[in-house]
Amino acid sequence: MRYRMTVIGTGYLGITHAACMAALGYEVLGLDIDVDKVRGLNQGTLPIYEEGLGDLLKAGLESGKLRFTTSYQEAGEFGDVHFLCLGTPQRAGGSAADVSQVDSAVAALTPWLTRPSLVVGKSTVPVGTARRLASGLPSHVELAWNPEFLREGFAVEDTLHPDRIVLGVASDSAERVLREVYAPLGDVPTVVTDYATAELVKVAANAFLATKISYINAMAEVCEVAGADVVQLSEALGYDTRIGRRFLGSGLGFGGGCLPKDIRAFAARADELGVPLTFLREVDAINTRRRHRAVDLARELVGGSFAGRTVGVLGAAFKPNSDDIRDSPALDVALAIHREGGSVSVYDPAALDNARKAYPVLGYAPSVLDAVRGADVVLLLTEWQEFVDLDPASLGVTSSIVDARNALNPTHWRTAGWTYRALGRPALV
Repeated sequence: MRYRMTVIGTGYLGITHAACMAALGYEVLGLDIDVDKVRGLNQGTLPIYEEGLGDLLKAGLESGKLRFTTSYQEAGEFGDVHFLCLGTPQRAGGSAADVSQVDSAVAALTPWLTRPSLVVGKSTVPVGTARRLASGLPSHVELAWNPEFLREGFAVEDTLHPDRIVLGVASDSAERVLREVYAPLGDVPTVVTDYATAELVKVAANAFLATKISYINAMAEVCEVAGADVVQLSEALGYDTRIGRRFLGSGLGFGGGCLPKDIRAFAARADELGVPLTFLREVDAINTRRRHRAVDLARELVGGSFAGRTVGVLGAAFKPNSDDIRDSPALDVALAIHREGGSVSVYDPAALDNARKAYPVLGYAPSVLDAVRGADVVLLLTEWQEFVDLDPASLGVTSSIVDARNALNPTHWRTAGWTYRALGRPALV
């Protein structure tokens, strides 16, 4: 059976999932309550930056396999399988996840589910959410939980060529439907489990990755005091197959819309369950301290005060190959310097529009050259390849640079006359 699908929520996850399912040959209807966003999507306008996604969106629209609506009635009547791709941001005034978007979407969709169908949650939610939602669905509607594992910048690849699929189901029929849905992906390792385990997989994975990143950044703190080099330390550790090299790069730490809020929400939910995960709070604290340290290094390089100083910032997105500025370490550092009196000029290849709208108090530059021109200190805060490949001799200026991502070659920059400093490394390496 060729199921017709709806995707409820057209944020980063929803657009990607809808476009990829259409690329697999399914008829897909995306739903969002934002009228302007839906209009733009139906015209082929992608509201986010993601490699390859714009082409998939346009292909789906042109083939007639993909379209978007604001009507829950239309979605309920159209779909056999309904994917929930709503955001679960950090709750205002606390650390727990706000699942109100998921709850509202299910409440709006349910009255229109008049025939047998399957609702599939992909959002990252506190454990226990799926069971609660399932209890409110009519008897002819089943629920499954199928967490997403997308990496921004590689979302299309991760959807069409996943390293695993997790199916949290309560019946054989729900498992059968989802296996059929994902059959076009080929032979992908699949874990079939219960709701609670499926809900925990994503947050447990993110907590582990965040812990690994903060571990090496804690070692960077030790290296700075001891006069050691965290880049060489990380290289040596990475040869240990029990540890591995991935996520062992020290620097400014993690940000974005997933890791920070997910580990906080996980810790909050664990507290509610009576199993406090106190180490996650230290993981979060280490991550925040790296941002402060980048500011400290830059301040040292301009003589102890940013007042009257010009500061060039390379990077605004939380990571390269993305325009996502949610919990961006780069912008956090830029704002801190601005508050201390620095005149900040930010350049980013993709995220300038988002940054300018969110933080109009900062200055923005149209190019690397404009960002560094006249700067008393430059900070590399997002490791875009454009920045990694810079030839310092070609910039026409010499100044000081804080390599907050340990992405540059110190020798090249020093040979070109720059004063080079990096997080977790001696002043001269």
